[in-house]
Amino acid sequence: MEFRHLGRSGLMVSEISYGNWITHGSQVEEEAAKLCVQAALDEGITTFDTADVYAGTKAEEVLGRALKGVRRESLEIFTKVYWPTGPGRNDRGLSRKHITESINGSLRRLQTDYVDLYQAHRFDYETPLEETLKTFDDLVRQGKVLYIGVSEWTADQIAQALKIADEMGFDRIVSNQPQYSMLWRIIEPEIVPLSEKEGVGQIVWSPIGQGVLTGKYVPGQQPPEGSRATDKSGSAMIARFMRDDVLARVQELKPIAADLGLTMAQLAIAWVLQNQNVSSAIVGATRPEQVRDNVKAAGVKLEAGVLERIDEVLGDVVERDPAKTVSPQTRP
Repeated sequence: MEFRHLGRSGLMVSEISYGNWITHGSQVEEEAAKLCVQAALDEGITTFDTADVYAGTKAEEVLGRALKGVRRESLEIFTKVYWPTGPGRNDRGLSRKHITESINGSLRRLQTDYVDLYQAHRFDYETPLEETLKTFDDLVRQGKVLYIGVSEWTADQIAQALKIADEMGFDRIVSNQPQYSMLWRIIEPEIVPLSEKEGVGQIVWSPIGQGVLTGKYVPGQQPPEGSRATDKSGSAMIARFMRDDVLARVQELKPIAADLGLTMAQLAIAWVLQNQNVSSAIVGATRPEQVRDNVKAAGVKLEAGVLERIDEVLGDVVERDPAKTVSPQTRP
């Protein structure tokens, strides 16, 4: 396993991190989830990402139990706050009340005294940004949170938060967690340049395009049974990639992966890690062997010619519009 700094901070994270969105507490039985976490640990992954909303808070509980007994100082545990975790009007968003109550719930479920990174899961238009940032800063000072990050914020929102933090003396954002893959490059025009300037690192999710970049989805054919595309909790997100023109281009990546001695998933993960603003790529798994396969992408260097071949193959099916980074205008 290789390690990188999280943005310009002193925190080191594993290039491959383990995430449990749509798996722990929902798709995967707990014993299988524990085996996946153990495989991640065995392969040198030290960074684990979750969120309070995943599986209705159950994902944090499963991860907490799976990591029980592991030396806490050897881990980087990340979680998030924003989406609803209860029926009340204040059980959502980035208000002082919800953030404070949510971190306490997350720490209890994760069975830890602190999280290494606490992330605003979306931008909250209904809460003053100063209120959110002051609350995060308070959590840092209380020792419940070590670093602050965001997820799926626009470049303007990140810049605004950094400006307020600098003016008020608050802890600065050190990371952003966006979707990023060969097919989904919307962070490149605006977010990456800003982040490089300001010392913000990307912790990217869905580096294999919801599984599309494995090449298992063939144009004109029904998706394999048990795949993300047939799962009711994951099919909505993958739908944007399930067009025949996209799937046909992905099939053309297979010779490139074969020439490099990589699986398609390894090629996809290695591709996002070529971007030096990426601190870590999150992988999920339903089986331990998927973890073992994915970690082989760590440390892989892709030559410029390979990157050019990938761009030529994918052509205009790549999404690059930064306007695709959105948060709800009102709390869900």
